[in-house]
Amino acid sequence: MTQQIIIATGAFFGMLSVILGAFGAHALKKILSTDQLHSFEVGVKYQMYHAIVLLALGFNANNITSAIYWCFTVGIILFSFSIYGLVLSDAKGKKLRFLGPITPIGGLLLVSGWFLLLISVF
Repeated sequence: MTQQIIIATGAFFGMLSVILGAFGAHALKKILSTDQLHSFEVGVKYQMYHAIVLLALGFNANNITSAIYWCFTVGIILFSFSIYGLVLSDAKGKKLRFLGPITPIGGLLLVSGWFLLLISVF
């Protein structure tokens, strides 16, 4: 994985989390319940946290493996985007239940990325 790809991915996810956070705080505030809005915010926060980690890793790409990059990237997509889909579909009265099991898989990938990063230090 090249340094530019890692940084671009982090920047893309960071930008998107700001957009989605603003969308949630303004446009969705009127149509989502408090619990739904909280869940949406969790997706945005985790996306931003991992975007920042990707940026940091990209600027120090000498120790980064493609496995760490892919765990974080796919983890963000599966975790955060499944939450967005669950919340938005639930707000429309047609909850996409198949997304429910996808969220923990994304979370497991995020944890795996952190574990791989930890063992890469040693």
